[in-house]
Amino acid sequence: MAKDHQYVIHNDLKYGFLNRIDALKLRDEVTDHWFNQTLCQVNDCVVRIGVIQGDFHWHHHENEDEFFFVADGRLFIDLEDQTIELGPNQGIAIPRKVKHRPRAPERTTILMFEGAGVEPTGDD
Repeated sequence: MAKDHQYVIHNDLKYGFLNRIDALKLRDEVTDHWFNQTLCQVNDCVVRIGVIQGDFHWHHHENEDEFFFVADGRLFIDLEDQTIELGPNQGIAIPRKVKHRPRAPERTTILMFEGAGVEPTGDD
């Protein structure tokens, strides 16, 4: 599948300042296999929630670092020379320019923190 057609990605800000974010409720409403929603903006960064199952494509972010935090489930981050496994309450920062592929063998909820201008599908 082409990368633009297998993911449901919403870059709009779902919540403004001083609005309560109920990540559990949002997670439970998702029916897609790869869902990504920008929750809010904090300074020059955004916080996104991902409800995912399956493989994302290999990509990198040319100018932005990225942080993944697992709320529930399991997330694997494939790098060119290793695979990092994350479980609940674990996270990892991926530096800019590093090619990576997130994948989740089971339904997994993650939070991502990245620059507001980053393209979620990567720069390649």
